[in-house]
Amino acid sequence: MSILDKLKKKLAKTHNSFVKRIAEVIRLSGKVNEDLIQEIEDILIQADLGVNITSKIIDELEEKIRLHKISSSDEIYSVLEKIIIDILEMEYKDTSGIDYLPDQKPYVIMFVGVNGTGKTTTIAKVAHQYLANGNSVLLVAADTFRAAAHKQLDIWAKNVGADIIGSKHGADPASVVYSALTSAQAKEFDVVLIDTAGRLHTKVNLMKELEKINRTADKVIKNSPHETYLVIDATTGQNGIQQARNFVKPLSISGVILTKLDGTAKGGVAIGIKDKLDIPVKAICTGEQVDDIRQFDAKNFVRAIFED
Repeated sequence: MSILDKLKKKLAKTHNSFVKRIAEVIRLSGKVNEDLIQEIEDILIQADLGVNITSKIIDELEEKIRLHKISSSDEIYSVLEKIIIDILEMEYKDTSGIDYLPDQKPYVIMFVGVNGTGKTTTIAKVAHQYLANGNSVLLVAADTFRAAAHKQLDIWAKNVGADIIGSKHGADPASVVYSALTSAQAKEFDVVLIDTAGRLHTKVNLMKELEKINRTADKVIKNSPHETYLVIDATTGQNGIQQARNFVKPLSISGVILTKLDGTAKGGVAIGIKDKLDIPVKAICTGEQVDDIRQFDAKNFVRAIFED
């Protein structure tokens, strides 16, 4: 099975939720008119693409219909697919992947998000990617809020073959990060991945804790964390984007990793994130296995949800 075929299988629910519906209204319409365009617009908004990105798509669609004098509804489907691909490729043209590794070592990446997004599992998947490329990886258990967090990360570290620095329940996360980064420098690790406690943006003290971790990391390794990934559960749709806004304000978020895309019909949210937050989707997760993660590729993503 090709990479595209695997992705199509994982994104079947998203395909059925809105792309299949678009194909159906196009088939029933039989002609291009305002009613058809309105129906397509409604479906795109309901599919969690968001109002702004939907407006861009519809404006472009109407322009192409006018310029190319498209009158047959049969042409609309492929035109729509190409428009979405073009918009996303333009937005993602300068985006590096999750396995990007510059000369500076150790390269420090912090993971943040609300509870239940699959953050710890995602860290294991990213670690697996770096390890597969021949890099040494250190995991840092800076989630000292949840008693089972260290144990969970430790299990994943053993599974993927990464090193780990743990912490005691209730310890100061910034102190844990300080010790871990000092050790990572001494032992010349290539990559450091920091797990943090899941938190709601309404918990002011916990949000300030992330800022303290940032300051501490920068003291040990200048300009670190070099990347901060926000992990979002795709099943939350537009609510996930609203949560993200509150992490963007106090932190320098460099990318989003979308999880649980195989279990949701709301995969369209991946298309709207860059437009709404000006943050790229770095990767998507489509299962529980360590290799169920892939760099977000605009063309493959759209083709996977559009093609039957």
